[in-house]
Amino acid sequence: MAKRITIDPITRIEGHLRIDVEVDNNAVSNAWASCTMWRGIEKILRGRDPRDAWLFTQRFCGVCTTVHAMASVRSVEDALKLEVPLNAQYIRNLILIAHALHDHIVHFYQLSALDWVDVLQIPKADPAAASKLAESISPWTRNSRNELKAAQDRVNAVASSGQLGIFANGYWDHPAMRLSPDVNLLAFSHYVQALEYQRKALQVVGILGSKTPHIQNLTVGGVANAIDLDSTSALGMDKLEMIRTLLDEVAQFVQQVYFVDVCAVAAMYPEWFKIGSGVRNYLAVPDLPLDSKGSAYDLPGGYIRDGELSGVRGFQTAADPIFRQSVSEDVMHAYYQGDKALHPWVGETEPAFTGWDGEQKYSWVKAPRFNNEPMQVGPLAQVLIGYAQGHALTRKYTDLAIEKIAAIGGVRATPAALHSTLGRHAARAIRACMLADLAQKHWQLLVDNIAKGDYTVHNQPVLPSHEVQGVGTHEAPRGTLSHWVVIKDEKIKNYQAVVPSTWNASPRDRAGAHGPYEASLLHTPLARPEEPLEVLRTVHSFDPCMACACHAFDPSGRKIGVTKIL
Repeated sequence: MAKRITIDPITRIEGHLRIDVEVDNNAVSNAWASCTMWRGIEKILRGRDPRDAWLFTQRFCGVCTTVHAMASVRSVEDALKLEVPLNAQYIRNLILIAHALHDHIVHFYQLSALDWVDVLQIPKADPAAASKLAESISPWTRNSRNELKAAQDRVNAVASSGQLGIFANGYWDHPAMRLSPDVNLLAFSHYVQALEYQRKALQVVGILGSKTPHIQNLTVGGVANAIDLDSTSALGMDKLEMIRTLLDEVAQFVQQVYFVDVCAVAAMYPEWFKIGSGVRNYLAVPDLPLDSKGSAYDLPGGYIRDGELSGVRGFQTAADPIFRQSVSEDVMHAYYQGDKALHPWVGETEPAFTGWDGEQKYSWVKAPRFNNEPMQVGPLAQVLIGYAQGHALTRKYTDLAIEKIAAIGGVRATPAALHSTLGRHAARAIRACMLADLAQKHWQLLVDNIAKGDYTVHNQPVLPSHEVQGVGTHEAPRGTLSHWVVIKDEKIKNYQAVVPSTWNASPRDRAGAHGPYEASLLHTPLARPEEPLEVLRTVHSFDPCMACACHAFDPSGRKIGVTKIL
């Protein structure tokens, strides 16, 4: 007889997510993903100046701030057919790269690693043996015995206190935890170091964006960064050199620590290359534009159906007509009014809360569809689509990951094995390595263009009185992000954001098709159903981001209360 398990809330994510699974014979037989929050910012934007929209859309989330700002200005620029100066493109790209590097580091270490690493086994580790192991697989200089001993002492102090703090609710000693004490110690040492290097990435965002979170330097038409190579207050050589140094340090951590750790976990949990596949339709958009018109990009886009890499279809530009025409959102099982799937330009966001009902409505997330099919988005989609198209940088680091996993554990993975929980982690590490290389490239592109005497950072927008439509896209850390705007009489007539976690956390649609979270959980084996660690592993592999700008209300709209979180 099937048993229902509800995990509410899912922790170590951004926002509020509930997962329900039915377990039969110690395996998941059915699943529901429910976002338990509503934002409503799309409604707030109606009637406002489209040049101000990016300041509001950043508030969709407390983590994904930069990406929403960028997609927003791109949507308005697309509607106005407005070109963006080269300097502005490169500055934007550097901000997006640095933000993504920060995000990927935090996701693996702070949000996911404790699904695989047993902290309470660390007191049994031998720091000298752990250091020797680390030196055999990576040249990272901070794997010394003394550094590892210091990390072990931290854990010992916490464990002996009887108050585990942030580690209090882990499924320690779970049968699905299989790393040796030495490997657990090595991973925890890097967990601590990751806090330092993600901060360095955010420093780059802060330097170029004026602050973080919620950058302040964007404009519709470019950026507001004044360029003066001799000035200490504008973007001059001192700040450019600081940015280069920070990006180099982050790149070293990503390629010598993060990438290696993910490969090590993959080598030691090879069965997880066969778990968590789910939806094998993949979607990504081109990103990191190389020219002012947005006709050339460093990262490819496209889509794959049913996992067939040989049938990949590429997008030439971020505004590819196939993409623009094929996106819709279904609200059959979401807490919104309406009875049919709508294209985002005519989309509606009218709340209609009914309470959780797995057969009817059960989530605040809509069900985005591409040609009426669910799509998985995120680093796995980006890597598979790039690999299938022969993208050189994608192939370089994907092949390196396959070789590293084999060298560490003798496990011969293939690109097809990436359709899995571990595949999503591997793809994110691959993408981080790619972005680390591209950070150096785009820094050099910016410096070279300035050296030519080009200091232009902004093209003035002109708002038409007639109705225009635009879509702004970005391949965000969690996947394909698109903002859809309709402008009339110089004001926003309609605005819809279709975000990565909307694609992945999608509830069922009118045809009954599961969204990617739900589909990935089906058939997952559980060693201890009362401690559903395996469910968390797969859900965390998507890096859920349900947003933090949420509203609490009852069906009548009455304010329930105000809560301060310390």
